[in-house]
Amino acid sequence: MSISSDSATSRSISKSEFLSCLPPWRRLLAKFNWHPTIDAKIRALESEKRTKLIENDIERLKQENKRLAAIESRLDALLLSADSSSPIPPATDSN
Repeated sequence: MSISSDSATSRSISKSEFLSCLPPWRRLLAKFNWHPTIDAKIRALESEKRTKLIENDIERLKQENKRLAAIESRLDALLLSADSSSPIPPATDSN
């Protein structure tokens, strides 16, 4: 089948003609109306979602580390004040 250059520009290709130009595996996918780009978009969205969850977890862990550091510094201050205010035990002579 030969198509002149005038008719190629003036008429659009039909769906059946388009499908006949595709490899067999792509024709099968076209029957199911499957588009590989949709799967790629879904994977990208899932990846973004995982990234956001990880970022949220990192932020939560940073806040928890700050809270624990504050508690640790208060405990250190309590231990220092307890050590300095307690009387020194008298030395015992074992003889």
